[in-house]
Amino acid sequence: MVEHNMPNAMELETLHLRLVLQSTEAILAQIEAMSPTDQAEVSPDWLAQLRAAPSPNPWTHGFAIVLKTSGAVVGSCGYKGPPSSDRVIEIAYTVNADQQGRGYATEAAAALTRYALESSEVQSVCAHTLPQENASTRVLTKCGFRWVGEVNDPEDGLVWRWEHTSDVA
Repeated sequence: MVEHNMPNAMELETLHLRLVLQSTEAILAQIEAMSPTDQAEVSPDWLAQLRAAPSPNPWTHGFAIVLKTSGAVVGSCGYKGPPSSDRVIEIAYTVNADQQGRGYATEAAAALTRYALESSEVQSVCAHTLPQENASTRVLTKCGFRWVGEVNDPEDGLVWRWEHTSDVA
């Protein structure tokens, strides 16, 4: 596991986790370390937004999921770009295989959702999952998301769309 120390960085806190905003350099290094197959999965649109950002931005850069107790990085999460013109933002998250099943994805997804809905820029948070019941569908259900149907994502193909809408109009 990787130790993570970034003083003065933006953080979101949950019961067990700190979500630490990542730098452009750190994200590009992570992508560079990926296999060519995994690199091909990185969204070209998101990568362009990342490279164009003048400084780390919570809507673009994403967060390292860090255990409060040990400082170990156990995954990553973030938004798939800034809020749309209709004030919708999409979340994404992943937890390392050896750390799954401990509620970390649920805590991270809930923190991302709460942060987004507290912003005046966001009215609704969405997420996409594989079109079948799985760990991610359970995470989203626990976080108050509702399944709204199947959609064809331009990058991911057929997926289930989930939404969590602010109660404030």
